[in-house]
Amino acid sequence: MENLLLKAKQGDPDAQFALGECYYQGDQDYEEAVYWYRKAAEQGHASAQTNLGFCYYWGYGVSQDYKQAIYWYRRAAEQGHASAQYNLGCCYLSQDYEQAVYWYRKAAEQGHAEAQYELGYCYYEGDALPEDKEQAVYWFRKAAEQGDTYAQFYLGSCYYNGIGVPKDKQEAIYWYSKSAEQGNIYSQATLDWLKGK
Repeated sequence: MENLLLKAKQGDPDAQFALGECYYQGDQDYEEAVYWYRKAAEQGHASAQTNLGFCYYWGYGVSQDYKQAIYWYRRAAEQGHASAQYNLGCCYLSQDYEQAVYWYRKAAEQGHAEAQYELGYCYYEGDALPEDKEQAVYWFRKAAEQGDTYAQFYLGSCYYNGIGVPKDKQEAIYWYSKSAEQGNIYSQATLDWLKGK
């Protein structure tokens, strides 16, 4: 820890980020975490920028400030940081669907499971995008294969109802089961209902 602190004080952004993580995850000293995240973020460290944005969004170690959250998420997102892109998409979802979808897609194309689910959901519901059930299934599958429980539930529903894919009860049960195993109550209830049929 002493070596890490020394490197961080000497201005090493990786050490500053790592020290921020130690304070955030270990000691849960959010103010100290924010201090070190900011030091690294100001030097362009994308993960530190993302975490600093997260702290501003939720008010950990700083006063809650959505504008600052968006500012830091954007700086990291523009460097290609998938989690920042996803978080930025979430920030825009209630105010600017086009921007939300833009950032979800950026993160989804990098394999970010939650962004893949959100993009699939946008296609499924026709929110900000023309409704396209096949594209919804495509993105739900990408996320489901990575273990996203909501994507697994929706993929199961698509198979059960023949939405975007041919009806396939066995495939539906497979995805509902994967989701239910992770505690998704909707999948658990659906499986109970299917067993009662």
